[in-house]
Amino acid sequence: MKSLEGRVAVVTGSGKGIGAAVAKRLAEEGAKIAVIDLKEDYGANTVDYIKSKGGEALAVACDVSKASQIEEAVNKINQHYGQIDILINVAGVTRDKLIFQMEEEDWDLVLDTHLKGSFLMIKAVQKFMVKQNYGKIVNTSSLGSVGKRGQANYSSAKAALKALTRTAAIELGRYGINVNCVAPGFIETDMTRATIERMGKDFEEVKKGASKMIPLGRVGQPEDVANVVAFLVSEQANYISGEVINISGGSLT
Repeated sequence: MKSLEGRVAVVTGSGKGIGAAVAKRLAEEGAKIAVIDLKEDYGANTVDYIKSKGGEALAVACDVSKASQIEEAVNKINQHYGQIDILINVAGVTRDKLIFQMEEEDWDLVLDTHLKGSFLMIKAVQKFMVKQNYGKIVNTSSLGSVGKRGQANYSSAKAALKALTRTAAIELGRYGINVNCVAPGFIETDMTRATIERMGKDFEEVKKGASKMIPLGRVGQPEDVANVVAFLVSEQANYISGEVINISGGSLT
């Protein structure tokens, strides 16, 4: 029997990148997946891949910064699968600018997507988890949570997610719900590439330079994050809660 057989997992931002890798990895372990992204079409490739491997997946459109859309999405998922056991908050955006250039809209979009979105998703699914006295929640922070030039919004959101994780773990632990957080370093995704190219830099050159600074000698792949998430939502991690796990190849920055 696969480790997540009979479980239902909701993965936000799972149309591509880390979210897609997580959705696929949990499906490999037998979980039924709800692929959440801004539009159903964005999740189509992930859903098709999971189904092609014999898994079960449902694409759900949702802007995670909107409570009304989350309620609608979560109710749809619960009606479709009959339960919600796992939540992985991955959805995110970047709007990198120096503080003096950053507009209020840049701040709001990033904080609303990463932080508010994770909070609203936790609030929406916990009622199902509390009722069944079981649940696994994983938030996505970043090594950049310590502060990074041009990322006041992103760093602030990612730092706050660590506090949200700890608080949720304290409040929900008595109901059999584990809440943890992963903090990836340099992971090779479309978002990372786009961020670097917006700065006028060559992605491959930056990747090569970063690899030399990482103890394990390479940048991370989405699957590296997905493997840790799969462990955190497994029965082997039943006594781990409120923790932040760096996924960085040994790098601390």
